[in-house]
Amino acid sequence: QVQLAESGGGLVQAGGSLRLTCAASGRTISSNVMGWFRQAPGKEREFVARTTWSGGSTAYAESVKGRFTISRDNAKNTVYLQMNSLIPEDTAVYYCAAARRVGRPYDYWGQGTQVTVSS
Repeated sequence: QVQLAESGGGLVQAGGSLRLTCAASGRTISSNVMGWFRQAPGKEREFVARTTWSGGSTAYAESVKGRFTISRDNAKNTVYLQMNSLIPEDTAVYYCAAARRVGRPYDYWGQGTQVTVSS
C-alpha cells in the first residue's frame, strides 16, 4: 500500500504561482511513477504531469507545458508541482497518484488539494 498526501493548494490571482507537494509513504518502492491529475467542476479528471522515482523522466499535458514543472526528492519521498503563470482555467482539485510503471494504471490516489485561480 502507498499513501499519498497533497498540500499547497489555495487561492491565487491569475499570473501567480503555487507549489503543490505530494508526500508518499508506505510501500513506495512498488510504485515508480508519480503523477499529478486535476479535476475541474463539471469536467472529467485529466492528466497534468508525471515523473518517475528511478530516472526522473517527465511528461506534461500540452495545456501546462512551459508553465508547470514536476520534480521529486527521492530522499523525502516527495513530489512537487511548481505551477507558474496560472490562469483561471487551471482552477481544479489537484490529485497526486502513483503507478507501478509508465503505461500502467494509477493504483493509489491522494485526497486532493483545491487550487483556485481568480481573474
